[in-house]
Amino acid sequence: GEIERDPASYADALKGKVIATVFEEPSTRTRLSFESAALRLGAGVITVADPRTTSSAKGETLRDSARIIGGYAALLVWRHPRDGASRLASQYAGVPLVNGGDGRLGHPTQTLLDLYTLHKRWGDFEGRTIGILGDLLHGRTARSLAWALAILGARVVVLPGPGLDWEAAF
Repeated sequence: GEIERDPASYADALKGKVIATVFEEPSTRTRLSFESAALRLGAGVITVADPRTTSSAKGETLRDSARIIGGYAALLVWRHPRDGASRLASQYAGVPLVNGGDGRLGHPTQTLLDLYTLHKRWGDFEGRTIGILGDLLHGRTARSLAWALAILGARVVVLPGPGLDWEAAF
């Protein structure tokens, strides 16, 4: 709301802060959206965008990586292929950590954006019926959104493509 109405007022909100984006699996839109937002708010950005160049490729644990990288930044944005990796990393980072997507199940930041967009259009979710269709097998964004919508009182109808239903993933 407020940032959308008056973005110039927030241009220096994170001045002097460093945000670290750690993307241990491919992503373009999510990484660039976080980095762009940080820069628009005045923060500096450091990034790990290729998992082959991280210390984890040399055997460093997720815990140690989170602890070390957390020492470089005021906030971490972490994306990882393993379920629950962001939660584990957050326990050792020493700074706030944002889950930029992990494993098969979670993409909470995309869910928050989707919910915000829908809320601006509809308001309350209670009693609404919402269809989620397409590739549900590989779509962690669809899973996150479906769970959130159900919690908020919406009826969720899933319409997977052939062979792309959630049950096939388990």
